[in-house]
Amino acid sequence: MTDLIKLTAAQIAEKIASGEVSAVEVTAAHLERIDAVDEKVHAFLHVDREGAMAKAREVDEKRARGEKLGPLAGVPLALKDIFTTEGIPTTVGSKILEGWIPPYDATVTKRLKEADVVILGKTNMDEFAMGSSTENSAYGPTGNPWDLTRIPGGSGGGSSASLASYEAPLAIGTDTGGSIRQPAAVTGTVGVKPTYGGVSRYGMVAFSSSLDQGGPCARTVLDAALLHSVIAGHDEKDSTSIDQPVPDVVEAARNGNVAGLRVGVVKEFRGEGYQAGVMQRFDESVELLRELGAEVVELSCPSFTKALAAYYLIAPSECSSNLARFDAMRYGLRAGDDGTHSAEEVTALTREAGFGDEVKRRVMLGTYALSSGYYDAYYGSAQKVRTLITRDFERAFEQVDVVVSPTTPTTAFPIGERADDPMAMYLADLCTIPSNLAGNAAMSVPCGLAPEDGLPVGLQIIAPAMADDRLYRVGAAVETAFQARWGHPLLEEAPSL
Repeated sequence: MTDLIKLTAAQIAEKIASGEVSAVEVTAAHLERIDAVDEKVHAFLHVDREGAMAKAREVDEKRARGEKLGPLAGVPLALKDIFTTEGIPTTVGSKILEGWIPPYDATVTKRLKEADVVILGKTNMDEFAMGSSTENSAYGPTGNPWDLTRIPGGSGGGSSASLASYEAPLAIGTDTGGSIRQPAAVTGTVGVKPTYGGVSRYGMVAFSSSLDQGGPCARTVLDAALLHSVIAGHDEKDSTSIDQPVPDVVEAARNGNVAGLRVGVVKEFRGEGYQAGVMQRFDESVELLRELGAEVVELSCPSFTKALAAYYLIAPSECSSNLARFDAMRYGLRAGDDGTHSAEEVTALTREAGFGDEVKRRVMLGTYALSSGYYDAYYGSAQKVRTLITRDFERAFEQVDVVVSPTTPTTAFPIGERADDPMAMYLADLCTIPSNLAGNAAMSVPCGLAPEDGLPVGLQIIAPAMADDRLYRVGAAVETAFQARWGHPLLEEAPSL
């Protein structure tokens, strides 16, 4: 393993800007790493070697001309295959979009290119972001680099695995119910769900429009902050985009200090179903925050116990509406178009062939919840619970600056263990879902290894809407203190691939 691929994104950018290394050298090193290990990991669905090297050469030419480079110029990145990318495939992990080449870039993709970030390719994911393990991809599962027989989280398991296997120093994910934070937790990396509306959803294939949020994935808090600052900000093409200045997340990440900060611990984020080792590492994290000068406050948010049920009515309802566009008439797969079937039959045959089991399950749930006679009983009631969750957060943030919890109830489980038990799979997002329903900001940072299995555990930090900088302030403090205690970053304990 070359030294280049073990550098942080901030270190890579500094070396490229100073001329110590070229962007071409850095990109080539990461492409070589992908060639060496991705057959085992399966983090990528598509590697854009030609495009990546062309962008790297462009960065080197700009530096040679003396042009000012951005803070991440020349740094390689893995992009979740849910963002449209002009000229290269976007499949969303589904057979129904196999081979589709978008004619335009998502806003996130466009901003990455404008910042001279080198996009290595598109990463594997649960189909249409529906899942917690990346086992629902139509193109096969991704392995967790800590143990390739275990899941890397989901739906953005490809992005998190690319970081943990040193195939990329940066990645982009999306978070509908925890799909950035949960993969970060189980791979020992950093993942951030920005405030809803803080990062544009234009060009991000929709699952659940009121919950979906793109965000940064990285190996360090500072790297996540640098990436956050590149992709965030108002976008006129997204009607839900917040027209406010982006919080100074980079400054917060550089100066993490929690002295005097009020940190809330919610009693509903523990109990039955939580792995003992996960709770042990969480309790140690809370004690660490005390040692760093934070005030710890016990809280109760009763509505959080209903979050999972509300989410699995709202998200499927919205997905049933969003996925109606995949009708075989405009783009993507078309089955049964042999002249013997009506348009309605072609649509039905295409969806039968193109959608996987989990997508079909959620579309059916959502269609039922929205149907006449059931809307108020199911979807309407779930929205009322969502309001209660938002109010619980509002009351909590009157007493504290941030809330902390375990990111996931357990460490990474074996591939296939929960394949036939959807409820067990859904419980992986028990701690992350409330933040999606409320729309506030949340982050996962590594907080150690569970003693039972030696696998990573994540600490979740939750902040009010548009207070994303608090995440980075706390995350940086925790990261610095834990690494001083461990003597190295947590990922250095991962087995070599």
